[in-house]
Order: sequence, then C-alpha cells, then structure tokens
Amino acid sequence: MLVAKPARTGFRVIDSFSQIVRLGEGLGSTGRLGDAAIARTIEALKTCTEKMQRRGVSRVRCVATEACRMAVNCGEFVERVRAETGLDFDIITAEEESQLSVLGCESLFLKDFDKAIVFDIGGGSTEVSLLSIADQKVAGIDASISMPCGVVTLSEQFEKPVVNGGSPKSNGVISDFDYQAMVDVVRQRFEPFQAGNRLTDVIGSDKVQIIATSGTATTLAGLHLGLKRYDRKRVDGAWIDRASLFALVGRLRSMTLEQRASQPCIGWNRADLIVAGCAILEAVCGAWPFGRLQVADRGLREGVLLELMDREDSTAGE
Repeated sequence: MLVAKPARTGFRVIDSFSQIVRLGEGLGSTGRLGDAAIARTIEALKTCTEKMQRRGVSRVRCVATEACRMAVNCGEFVERVRAETGLDFDIITAEEESQLSVLGCESLFLKDFDKAIVFDIGGGSTEVSLLSIADQKVAGIDASISMPCGVVTLSEQFEKPVVNGGSPKSNGVISDFDYQAMVDVVRQRFEPFQAGNRLTDVIGSDKVQIIATSGTATTLAGLHLGLKRYDRKRVDGAWIDRASLFALVGRLRSMTLEQRASQPCIGWNRADLIVAGCAILEAVCGAWPFGRLQVADRGLREGVLLELMDREDSTAGE
C-alpha cells in the first residue's frame, strides 16, 4: 500500500505498508485460495484500511494479480474482502500488470539508453517487458510476457518433505539438481520469448538498461550493499554487477533455511522463497551479456498510483 500526495515531479509518499501474506499458497495444487491465506490477507488489508482512514485518503485503487487470476474462488474472495474491509479490488490482466510495473519504474530510466528491459518476479507470476525509451520516458512496449512462475508457486513445487513434523530433510539447502530443475521450468517458458525478440543480441548492443523490480531483487541489493537493516533509499536505484549478482545467488543456494533467515535483509518471511526467486532471475537473465543491472524498489504500486493521479488530473475540469 502507498498513500501519497501529488508533487511537482511525481508524488510524495505519506505512508506505506507491506506484508508478505502468501495469498497463492497451495493454489498450484488446489486451484483455490486457501482459507488461512485469505484470513492472513484480510487481516493485512484491514491494516491498510485503518491507515487510509487515518490519512484521510480521498481516491483509491486496489488491484489483484496472478493468484486471483488463477483461483476459481476469486469472486468469493473479492466479495469477502469488500464486506470485511470496504476495499473493492480490480483483477487486472497480465498485460496491465506489466504496463503498470513499467510505469512505476519510469523515473529510473537514464538518457544513455534507448531500450530497457524491466522484469518483475512476483509470488505467482513473473513479467518481462522490452521497451523503447525516448527522453527517459517509455516510447512503447515492444514485447512483453507474463509467466505463471513466481516465488511462492515455484517454492511449493520443489519444497522438501518434512520429517516427523520437524524441519525439512535438507534443512532448507537446495541441491544442485533441484535448483537446476527450478531454473529449467522457468527457462522453458521464457526461451521462446527471448529467442523471438533476440534479447541476447539486443542486450549485447550496450544500449539497454536492465531493471529488476521484486522482493528478490531488492533483497539481493540489500545483501550486496552490506546493509544491517533494509534501507529503501539505498536500495532503490542501486546497481549490481553481473559477477556480484551471481556470487550472491551461489551463496544463498548453499545456505540452510536458518542461515538465510539470519541474513539482515531476508528474515523468516523470505527465507524459504529467496532461492526460488534466484532461480527465476537466473532463468530470465542468466544468458544475457550484461555488465550490471539496476534494482528498483518500485513497480506495480507506484504505477497504479501514478495512473490514478493522472486520471484525476485529466478529469479535474469535469
């Protein structure tokens, strides 16, 4: 959630809230949003409602993405959310999700580039967009893809069995075999898009700015910067070179669940998800000949907010 006021350039954030609720937990096997996941989500949304009421918010847009697009009980969930929190959600398409994520990252575009790739690793899906850039603005989306592979769905697909109600057999260490299997699942979906748009050749021209926006990317950036506590101001817009990025991926793969949880920018909420995020990142950009990529702690939320403010400006005279 973001609460903001329009500013001369963009907006000024007044309040924000973020919580991992794993709404898509178990969705891959059942096709439904689970009762526990729904309860967690509604509790988090009640916090959002309280904050918006306290701040006197006048215009709101709420969006839901892949988990709700997939779930057969999405309608029931949305009705329950409306009844219990007063919030009315739009279930946006994968195309609109990509467009809004790109819009949210637009302020990071640099004048030295005429192309950009923005990729967003979510809980239930991953979006990749190839853009044309002019005057640091989006001139057009040349191509985009939304893959039903996210950190929650991929983690559940490859999770280890639990022994005697205790910890997983491997203590959370992902074997090379399982990790490569995760990479391969995503790569098989992504490769036709990559080949069809000749992304390797495009990136090799050195005229492409690569932006990663997701919890995975921001977590890796926090670790790369050696932060003791997550600091959005330092992470948003940070650059990571290729060697450092994949060295971090290697480190996280070799850690136990407890070791990952002890990292300052991970914690228990992300400890079992970050390796799946690394596998998606490697499947998407592992073959790209890039020197470095930029991390954005922004994306869909900011895109929704900017569109909402633009819509208000366009109707101000009506």
